[in-house]
Amino acid sequence: MQIAGYPGVILAGGLARRMGGGDKGLMLLHGQSLIQQVITRLSPQVQHMAINANGDPARFAAFTLPVLPDLVPGFPGPLAGVLSAMDWAAGLGADAVVTVAADTPFFPDDLVARLQAAGGSAGFSLAATGAATAPDWHPTFGLWPTALRDTLRRDLLAGQRKVIGWALQNGARPALFGAQDDPFFNINTPEDLVAARLRDDL
Repeated sequence: MQIAGYPGVILAGGLARRMGGGDKGLMLLHGQSLIQQVITRLSPQVQHMAINANGDPARFAAFTLPVLPDLVPGFPGPLAGVLSAMDWAAGLGADAVVTVAADTPFFPDDLVARLQAAGGSAGFSLAATGAATAPDWHPTFGLWPTALRDTLRRDLLAGQRKVIGWALQNGARPALFGAQDDPFFNINTPEDLVAARLRDDL
């Protein structure tokens, strides 16, 4: 489903310590990089796409997408990538931006529509599985209002690093998904990559 006006950003700025470093998104799954798998799943759901990553952007040149570095130094975590996504989307005139993780290629093909439905008038939601009363959050999958970018920038510079805490303080709602088949299975270790290669839902 095309969601007009929502750009999407693939968060690929982590250090991949449990994978031994490097770019997890460039590892192969079924003959394609994880990022390409994510691009394929996200592209029908958004209007524009970019990759959030640090270092030399040339290593992502094959994807022909903008590469957005963190705007806060020191690898402060996913919130820095969200800020880069917000600033980029605001420059496109978008009211909100969708983020997804580069190491989680099985996310739902109706992710954006369901984030939008959950976000309400504030347009702010995070993916979760489980019960609404005790959700299991997947906070790198979210719909983020660009109007909050200055608040996020201030809080990041003040030391904020907790994605869920910051999001809930600023009005995020859960977009609940079924846990069956683990749609937000993320590839953090070599063993996870082996498990992902056994799945048939790409």
